[in-house]
Amino acid sequence: MARTGRRPGNPDTREAILAAAREAFAERGFDNASIRAIAAAAGVDPALVHHYFGTKEQLFLAAMKVPINPGPVVARVLGEGRDGAGERLIRTMLSVWDSPAGAAAVALVRSAMANDAFARMLREFVTRGILRRVAKELQLAPAEAGLRTNLVASQIVGLIVVRHIIRLEPIASTPAEVLARAVGPTVQRYLTEPLDSLPAG
Repeated sequence: MARTGRRPGNPDTREAILAAAREAFAERGFDNASIRAIAAAAGVDPALVHHYFGTKEQLFLAAMKVPINPGPVVARVLGEGRDGAGERLIRTMLSVWDSPAGAAAVALVRSAMANDAFARMLREFVTRGILRRVAKELQLAPAEAGLRTNLVASQIVGLIVVRHIIRLEPIASTPAEVLARAVGPTVQRYLTEPLDSLPAG
């Protein structure tokens, strides 16, 4: 899995850019936050933002302190087709959360639960980085994609909260493969079954 990475540079300048980026993304969302505006708020040239962080998406990932770029991961997992996609998605997500890199993801969810600005950024990250890519890779019908992917998100976020934040047993200590086999079919139904046949809860 490709990490987001960090380029060397003046730490004060980097932190000023990241602080301005977090504020811009939280207030305006990814699409409406421009590199030029972020650079102006940080008091630097836009070229310096690109030098340190590359693209706007890479800056967003750095501002969120996300340990990996989920886009390529989701594309690879779902590129194998619809059959078994739910189980593969849960298995892959657990492999990240349960690794040392997953501590940053857990911290991100904790921050979102306590801070409205981080909650808005987390929604943006989940929507752009995961849910839209799920809908695209599986070619979900536009009229249904929002509900289907939000149902998937309810399983993913719920599982990380129960396993890593509340630490509810026995889920907290259950092997990831067991959880993937248990939760994967539910995610699969959300992705591929007719919506009117899905359970209400």
